Amino acid sequence: MQTRLSITELFGIEFPIVQGGMIWCSGWELASAVSNAGGLGLIGSGSMYPEVLRDQIRKCKQATDKSFGVNVPLLYPDIEQHLEILVEEGVKIVFTSAGNPAKYTGWLKDRGMTVVHVVANTKFAKKCEDAGVDAIVAEGFEAGGHNGREETTTMCLIPLIVDCVSVPVIAAGGIGCGRTMAAAMCLGASGVQVGSRFAASLESSAHAHFKEQILAAVEGSTELTLKEITPVRLLKNPFYAAVIAAYERGADVEELKLLLGRGRAKRGMFEGDIVEGELEIGQISARIDRIESASDIIKDMVLGYRAIAENRSFFDF
Repeated sequence: MQTRLSITELFGIEFPIVQGGMIWCSGWELASAVSNAGGLGLIGSGSMYPEVLRDQIRKCKQATDKSFGVNVPLLYPDIEQHLEILVEEGVKIVFTSAGNPAKYTGWLKDRGMTVVHVVANTKFAKKCEDAGVDAIVAEGFEAGGHNGREETTTMCLIPLIVDCVSVPVIAAGGIGCGRTMAAAMCLGASGVQVGSRFAASLESSAHAHFKEQILAAVEGSTELTLKEITPVRLLKNPFYAAVIAAYERGADVEELKLLLGRGRAKRGMFEGDIVEGELEIGQISARIDRIESASDIIKDMVLGYRAIAENRSFFDF
């Protein structure tokens, strides 16, 4: 499957499908399964201590001989240790997020890595290109987890960013099937990044209780909140209700931080506390109705995309 600006060639993969590097969901099992199925698997390092990350990379290399990468939030406290581990372990593809792309892109590229940065607006997309990234992930408002303050939807964001940069753009947010993949390509994207559907996969390291909540989601089950700290899309559960109650009584930023505390996402997504935990997932959770293997997800997306690509009658008026 070839694209206008070849993500497949850039990453050395068969299909232009990237698995999101989600905290508490994206360990070596999921990353290697996606890569073995022809996509690009990503280890989500944001929830890992440095030596845990090293172990995950080594296990992924044992499980696949295909391309895989690591997602690194640049605001992570041990960022320098993480980056050194990537170099030491020979990681070739790095997706960075949550920080200034200019700070580390050159350093990573000098060490032979392909660098992709995640953004949610045109301002930072331009900064990414200026920093020398190889590609950009443009993440729309529909996406789960941490998100942009502008609340720009994927449908609007992708053409905005495609039109303002020359590097390949990978669409993210609300994408999880062949139809949404085809839509993203029509908007000018060179590939897609999929998070929520892989979070509910067999190989995801998310807790079974969290996966059950994803399957139970319907329209309106998620909302973007906590913008005063870092915007995050959450499933509505008792913890979310506590956040809303705090807003209603006029809580300030410090009170919101205290309510959030530490380890809230781990508690919900990894340990399975669906009452007090933070449950990060995208709007597309309303369409996820079964737990599948990563391989089956890739196959379904590719077949759905090809069915649309071969039937161009929908372009006729």
